[in-house]
Amino acid sequence: MRAKLEAFIEGADEDELSLLLSLLERRLGRRARASSALLEEAELEGDVLGAEQLERFSRAFAEWRAAARSPAQERSRGRLWLIFILIRHGGLRLGEALALDERDCAADNGALRVGGAYARTVPMPEEALRDMARLLEDPVFYGLRGQVTRVDPGYVRRVFYAVGKLCGLPAAVINPRALRRSRGLELLRSGVSPRAVDFFLGLVEEDYKGRPGRRPTELARRIVEQYLDKEARMKSSARNVFTGKVTSIVKDKLLAEVELETLSGLRLTAVITEESLCALDLAPGRVATATVKAPQVLLALPGQGLKVSARNAFAGRVTAVRRSEIAAEALADLEGGGKACALITADSADKLGLAPGVEVLVMFKAFSVVLSVE
Repeated sequence: MRAKLEAFIEGADEDELSLLLSLLERRLGRRARASSALLEEAELEGDVLGAEQLERFSRAFAEWRAAARSPAQERSRGRLWLIFILIRHGGLRLGEALALDERDCAADNGALRVGGAYARTVPMPEEALRDMARLLEDPVFYGLRGQVTRVDPGYVRRVFYAVGKLCGLPAAVINPRALRRSRGLELLRSGVSPRAVDFFLGLVEEDYKGRPGRRPTELARRIVEQYLDKEARMKSSARNVFTGKVTSIVKDKLLAEVELETLSGLRLTAVITEESLCALDLAPGRVATATVKAPQVLLALPGQGLKVSARNAFAGRVTAVRRSEIAAEALADLEGGGKACALITADSADKLGLAPGVEVLVMFKAFSVVLSVE
């Protein structure tokens, strides 16, 4: 029976896996609800980070690490950054992250091996694994092979608290446990089944009832991998993502103009239908995410007398240019914070003289902005 089930799973498509998962959840309904209820209870009690808070915390941690001013500080902060990635993207317990041999972070198969009482192979986003690999290639870590994450847990918690405080997060959510729970809730909110989230977090029934439970299944692992692949595609299909609060809404019988202010102070304008406004339940103060695809971003050189119809225009500086014979992808840091990516023709890139360091005006129309909420 087991061999037949494994053969079916190996050859099943996405719809068949979803159907099988639905049937399994009916059989395991009481068990499945336990994990989701645990995380949702934490959300109600304010013990987890929301989407906007996760982004703010991640950005603050990255900036803190980048601000290192000496090799010794780079090494110390790099170790904390690695632990942050393991918890933020891998959902590891703090103890699991500290005991991990970083050589088990296998970028080639998109997973890492976690030991201990809840031993498992955890799927990881490819981008996170690449960040970890680049970090570990730094010569400052050569003397720490196999022990990069061996850091005092009290020190880790103090750093989490300090960085979180810098970006204005509540004390209740700036700790490793809250970050791990937030990743689990993020998966649940994205449609991943509670059983698969249990697998990802290394949860078994003893976490709830004080007795040993069954280990996660291969099906659960594949479901999580499927989600991570979807998550990566979503991030790559819209290269420009801005999260912030709605500051104003002007509407008529057909359209609505929504203004969004990001954490870095950028103000974006989106024009959506009145129907979409109601469906998203947008209102001033609500957190929303604006996405703009790279081909819809326009670039120009700043100059006197430049007139454009695009409602969104920001000063920026080019940081990188990648090109082919036909197209060019330009990355830019926006003045005041934030990043932008534009996909234009190679001929246009030549005419603008795009290169790292060149100042540009980054523009996109209000109709090109897509809004979403959790």
